[in-house]
Amino acid sequence: MQESRLFKIVYYLLYKGHATAPELADKFEVSIRTIYRDIDKLSSTGIPVFAEAGRNGGIYLMNSFVLDKAVLSEAEKQEILTGLQSLNATNSLGNNDIMEKLSAIFNVRTENWIEVDFSRWNNNGKDNEKFELLKSAVINKKAVRITYVGTNESYSARKIFPLKLLYKSKSWYIKAYCVQKEDYRIFKLTRILYIKILDESFSNFTLKNKPTSKNQKYVIIEKE
Repeated sequence: MQESRLFKIVYYLLYKGHATAPELADKFEVSIRTIYRDIDKLSSTGIPVFAEAGRNGGIYLMNSFVLDKAVLSEAEKQEILTGLQSLNATNSLGNNDIMEKLSAIFNVRTENWIEVDFSRWNNNGKDNEKFELLKSAVINKKAVRITYVGTNESYSARKIFPLKLLYKSKSWYIKAYCVQKEDYRIFKLTRILYIKILDESFSNFTLKNKPTSKNQKYVIIEKE
């Protein structure tokens, strides 16, 4: 348990740059005295971690420190590559460069064990194209114009601000803010007939009147 916490402290400092002893104690649910003992142990193993006193002080790693790949077990290396391969299968990485570099660093090769196809049979990849367009809109925060078929077979033109792609019950959906409905909506990708990414960008919304029940809705007052 202690060894696991020591590594987590190192990872946390690598990510954050520095932290205070109370901050680390709160995060890892130990006493401040235990954190200082952990820092002493890390320092004794050769990891360049140090504490700096003063108002703006804290616990730091030397800027030149790079975590040695040897601290990862073979199973952990394989898990990292497997996770990246899962992302790559959904085109989330865009290419195999990261996989190839980490495989070389770890000296581990993984079999191509997963393939993801978003399209229905005999749909000529149209669903894949929808997914890629909406993914681009979400990442780049671009407004989108869609034509959507409702459950009652009615057609409607919508302008949406796409926020998140989600997969549930064997189908892909896009969670978005719908301008026409002035509310959040979830649209099923297979019911979207037309997609056009607009030049208009959007950012997060300012919300007021946070709902206190399921029946109460957010009120959109402005775009940030």
